[in-house]
Amino acid sequence: MIFRILEDQLAQKARDSRDADRRFMQLALTLGRRGLGRTWPNPAVGVVIVKDGVIVGRGWTQAGGRPHGEPEALRRAGEAARGATLYVTLEPCSHVGKSPPCADAVIAAGIKRVVAAIEDPNPDVAGQGLARLRAAGIVVDVGLCAAEAARDHAGHFRRIRNRRPHVILKLAVSPDGKIGGPGGKQLAITGEAARNRVHLLRAQSDAILVGIGTVLTDDPLLTCRLPGMEARSPVRVVLDRSLRIPPTSRLVHSARQTPLWVIGSELAEAAAATRFGAAGAQVVRVPAGGGTGLDLAAVLRVLAEKGITRLMVEGGSRVAASFVAADLVDEVWLFRGAEAIGEGGVDALDALPLSKITQSQAFKVHASETFDGDNLTIYERA
Repeated sequence: MIFRILEDQLAQKARDSRDADRRFMQLALTLGRRGLGRTWPNPAVGVVIVKDGVIVGRGWTQAGGRPHGEPEALRRAGEAARGATLYVTLEPCSHVGKSPPCADAVIAAGIKRVVAAIEDPNPDVAGQGLARLRAAGIVVDVGLCAAEAARDHAGHFRRIRNRRPHVILKLAVSPDGKIGGPGGKQLAITGEAARNRVHLLRAQSDAILVGIGTVLTDDPLLTCRLPGMEARSPVRVVLDRSLRIPPTSRLVHSARQTPLWVIGSELAEAAAATRFGAAGAQVVRVPAGGGTGLDLAAVLRVLAEKGITRLMVEGGSRVAASFVAADLVDEVWLFRGAEAIGEGGVDALDALPLSKITQSQAFKVHASETFDGDNLTIYERA
């Protein structure tokens, strides 16, 4: 009987310990998300340091990718880090880059246990950080909340493994599958709450991409317009094969405030590129694709080379359809408004049916939300 009681007490203690580990890792994941859209080309890592059940340090990767989350949390913890447990959403780095290895900082701080959500696929790390910690006598546990961490770090993983950014396609469609009115007229498909959610997604993206058709029709600004978050606007990227963006466009006028990258073909006129450069925009040249477009795989490669890990594709219908047809979409944010547009409206995916996403085996539903009558369904690559 006594042994049974002891076994039950030990089992309960183990459950309590697992629950505490999960709570602290969930906090680390939440902290890491603060850096989404701001840390590229580095991953947005969250860190929590706990001693005797009390949080003594918190950190996340800072804007521009440095300092990393681990030294930030260790700095805040100070001497309290000695003998503590460190929870981190991605394996601490082990190589010397523009900053010293985080694994060495963890060892020097006297951390006794590290709980890492997932291993870093970067060949410069790839388990070496965890091995260095173990060699120093630190207890290392890996895999807690791994699925959530993989999703948060999807941009980093995609850039390392596939040499391209994680692509998020955003669509706002009417009940009859339209994204614009007759003649391409811009319409408010969803309400303010849903639009605010879109602006938050912009803030959490490294770059936002549209085609030249959207620029010529809508003259968009493509910034984050949430109060106090204007500085978190992503890099604006325009697919413009022949460099046709008008010099009077809002994108060009704001190029010195918010970066503008114009992607044209290798055959585009040099004079036009010079004009954009004078306005503060960058012109990037890639091979032409089929028809009148650009080679999308080459576009993504060059964006990854420039450090982009999370790319939001926002329009228009031909660009969206091209990414879907090329199997280059990893995530779809499909907003549905309440009012139909009717005949003559612009179809969401040009000549492709919307079922290429909603009824395709290539995508599965990850989550859904409701905003004052509007609905959001998030699909991810199956």
